[in-house]
This record gives sequence, C-alpha cells and structure tokens, in this order.
Amino acid sequence: MFDGAFADYVLMHPNIRPYPQFPQETEGTSPDSKTYVRYSLAESDYPTLIIVDPIYDDEENVIKPGYYELALSDNQDFLLLIQSKEAVAVIPVFRVEEDAKEPERLNNKEYKKQLKKEAKQREEINKKRAVTGQPPDVEKVFMDASIEFNPDGNYYLIKYERGTIRAWGAIKK
Repeated sequence: MFDGAFADYVLMHPNIRPYPQFPQETEGTSPDSKTYVRYSLAESDYPTLIIVDPIYDDEENVIKPGYYELALSDNQDFLLLIQSKEAVAVIPVFRVEEDAKEPERLNNKEYKKQLKKEAKQREEINKKRAVTGQPPDVEKVFMDASIEFNPDGNYYLIKYERGTIRAWGAIKK
C-alpha cells in the first residue's frame, strides 16, 4: 500500500501520529478516573477526607497529604483515618450528635409505609437492571468529612457526618 519514502518521511514523522496516544487523556485526567466522588467511593461505606498539607505532631509523626476514609468507631470514642484499608491515625472524639427526630420519624406508620413502597419499587427496578447487566440501585446515605486548622488553639478540627450521626475530633499540632 504505502511503500518507500512516503512511509519513512510522512508516517514516521514525529508530529504526525497515525494512531492516538494511549492512554488518551483529556484535560489532565484520564477518562476512567473518578477524581470527585459525591457520596463515597463505590466500595466504601465511609466519607472521604481530603488532606492537603502534611500534618505533624510533637513526636515527628506525619500524616501525608492525600485521600482518606474517615470512620467512626463502634463505641463512638474515636475517628479512624483509613488509607488503603489500613488505619493511619486514631483521633479522639470530643463531641457526638445524633438526630433526635430520627427515632420518632422511623416509628411513624406513614413513613414505614413509604419505606416499604420505596423498597418494593427499588426491588422491581433492580430486577430490570439485572436483566440488562447493570449494577443494582442502592439507597444513598449522605456522608461528609472535612478538616480545618484552628490557629488559636493550634489544632486541626475534623468533622464527620454520616446519615444522622455527626462527630467532631481534634488533632493537636
């Protein structure tokens, strides 16, 4: 088809590419990367905390910048900073709040009927999604985690929220 000098000079020229580069990147991120996750990572049940600057303590330990999962311990005494399924730090909790309206809302008969109706609809939708090979639709739980530095007390305040539970912890600098 193409022989000789044409192939050598045109197709092999450094500025001409007959095939796109792989992996093809758009705007600095690869197409399959999920840099922003609204609720949580797909396989995670915890909110995501983004640490921008390294955090040092008095013993020269450091928490490096990155993306971490923030989990509340079962007895609600500690926040666990998790990266790659390993606990990086244990943070003491000084305040925990639960929504006081939630128990009476869950005991309301009309709300229970609504939940059953939604569960039945979700089950029907998931059957249809299974036929087409799509993953099942699961109920989303609101999750949020944030960190801020307080220069007056020289500590980092960490806020955790998942569903109806809120917790605050602190890391002394």
